[in-house]
Amino acid sequence: MKVQGKIAALGILGLMAVCIGAQLFAPADYATQFREAPNAAPSLKFPLGTDDLGRDRLSRMLYGGRVSLLLAPAAALLSTCLAAAVGTVAGYFGGITGRVIVGIIDLFLSLPWFFLLITVRAMLPLDVAPMISVTVTFTLLGLLGWAASARIIYAGVHALRTSGFITTARACGCARWRTLMVHIAPNLKSTLWAQFLISIPAFILAEANLTMLGLGVAEPLPSWGSLLKELENYDNLSAQPWRLAPLVLLMLVVWAFQAVLSHDEVMA
Repeated sequence: MKVQGKIAALGILGLMAVCIGAQLFAPADYATQFREAPNAAPSLKFPLGTDDLGRDRLSRMLYGGRVSLLLAPAAALLSTCLAAAVGTVAGYFGGITGRVIVGIIDLFLSLPWFFLLITVRAMLPLDVAPMISVTVTFTLLGLLGWAASARIIYAGVHALRTSGFITTARACGCARWRTLMVHIAPNLKSTLWAQFLISIPAFILAEANLTMLGLGVAEPLPSWGSLLKELENYDNLSAQPWRLAPLVLLMLVVWAFQAVLSHDEVMA
């Protein structure tokens, strides 16, 4: 498991490096159309063929990976920070404030998260510039995906608050905020890190689903969701199996994050 986690982490970092440097590794720009070669089969010029508009699939997969692998962690960081703030306040201060916050968390958890995401995104303008659609999509993921993590952090803080060393710190006259920052916060690092890692593949998959429904990243900017949309035509898959490359890559990325998370849990 230790070796597996390290290999998975190196694989993620390597893929991120390739996607960040897509200009160096991609055969062409993601928007360039080779109109003389629509739906071309894989070749030296087009390693994964071209789409209906003659755009190189490998280039679009790399540029799409840049969107998913850079912005999903940003959304996960936003979500984890919100969860940490909400869960810590509810668990540490308790009382009426804690009960109200826990009620809000449970309300969010009672709603199907993805359907809530679809509803909120559908209420916003859909005909927007590609970069705006990217910003809106991943900001919504961060703002709406915090509840499950907040519940776990709340439980951890609540348990720490009643522990012996916190009682001792209070008995020694340690102020509330100092107790929180010095004695409780360091004990939440592993929990926060785990929630952050869990959120990244969840947000990558959520973005892919949103884009497949036409609510995510707008064309011509590619994302893994827009590439997976080509798989809706099942008739062509048997004749063109190279179209499955984005799906295979997405599955490997999700597995890699799970392997890293499992490795961290074993080390903890």
